[in-house]
Parts: sequence; structure tokens; C-alpha cells
Amino acid sequence: MTSATKLPSRVTNLRALGATAGSFILLGGIAMYPLAAPPSLAEQRAEYAAQYAQDFAVPAAHAASAAATTPAIARDAFGSTPGPETFIAGGTNHDWAKLVLLYAGWPITDSNVTVITRWMRQENGPDDWYRRNNPLNIGMGGFASYSSLDESARVVAKALTTSGGYREIAAGFAASADTATIEYAIWASPWAGGHYAWGGHWHYTPVEVVTAPASAWGR
Repeated sequence: MTSATKLPSRVTNLRALGATAGSFILLGGIAMYPLAAPPSLAEQRAEYAAQYAQDFAVPAAHAASAAATTPAIARDAFGSTPGPETFIAGGTNHDWAKLVLLYAGWPITDSNVTVITRWMRQENGPDDWYRRNNPLNIGMGGFASYSSLDESARVVAKALTTSGGYREIAAGFAASADTATIEYAIWASPWAGGHYAWGGHWHYTPVEVVTAPASAWGR
């Protein structure tokens, strides 16, 4: 075979080699220059907002009318209810009366506190109201002793709310009735054998505030 007949085959091979090399160069270029990532959804939204943003102005007359006709927002009132520690820290005969009312679930009102402090005075006197930690002389014929004034307040509250003999007393305190109504219920109850002479031994002057020793409160 002559060199003239071999020449076309050689040219063809060179062309194929050149095409292959060109392909590698093209692929290399693509690998070196990757396509850019499309914009994120957040970026698209930001671009849209920037292009199509609108300004909206409320006429002054409309704004004033809306402000005048919009009702005020009503908010519920709130407050706090003192707990046992509040009254124990106070430490007075009036605090003990409030503690009884608290444990019984009755309203702590002036009327209710007045009746209990008068009742305490009839039992132990104002100056020594914390005697035996038993201000109302409940239990053992009136001579029981308790570990603390807090304990006796719980005992009194339980007795008044669970015993049928004291139903009228409980009803009076629960309704925060007038002092005369509650006091009559006390006299008529079996709490005291002499029924406080049906009011003949009852005193109505204000009960002075007297603080018990911290030890009486178990402190």
C-alpha cells in the first residue's frame, strides 16, 4: 500500500483526536465555571417587594374619625389574695381572725373580723387571747392546747364548716352578714354552755390589736 493511500486514514485520526481534545476542553470549562444558583424564595420576595412596593396614606379626617369611634379596650381588674403566711407574719389577734376566715373559705370582711375578735375577747380576754394557742377555747371542754395558733385556726375553721350545730354561724360568715345576725347565731349554738347570757356578757367596744409571741405561731 502506498503512502498516498494511507494519508486519508491519518487525517481522519488527527481530526478525531482534535475533536476529543476539544470535548475535554469544553467539559473542563464547564467544570471550572459552574452555573449560578437560582435566587432563593426569600430573595425573590424581597425583589418583588422592592419593585412593587406601594405607599398608602390614610386621610387625616378618616384617621380622626376612626380614633373617635373605636371603643376603649376593657381589661379585667386583678388583685392578690393574702395567704396564711401573710397573717401569720402579722401575728395579731385580728390576723388570727382573718386566718380562720381564710381556712373556712369565707370572705375576709370588716364585719366578719369584728365578730371573731369580739368572740375571742369573750373567751380569753384581749391581752391573753393566745392562751394555750386556743383563742376560742375549742376542744376538751374549752381547755385544749394546740401546737400553734395556725393549728387552732384550722381546727376552728373545720368545726364551723362541718358541724351541723354551727350551721347558722357558718351561713352568717359565708354571707358576711351584719354583726348582730352572726353574733346571735353564736349565742344560740352549742359552742358555749351559758350561751354568753344571750348577749348579756357580750361587749361591743372595738377590740384592740394585740400581737402574740412568735413562739405561739410556731416560729
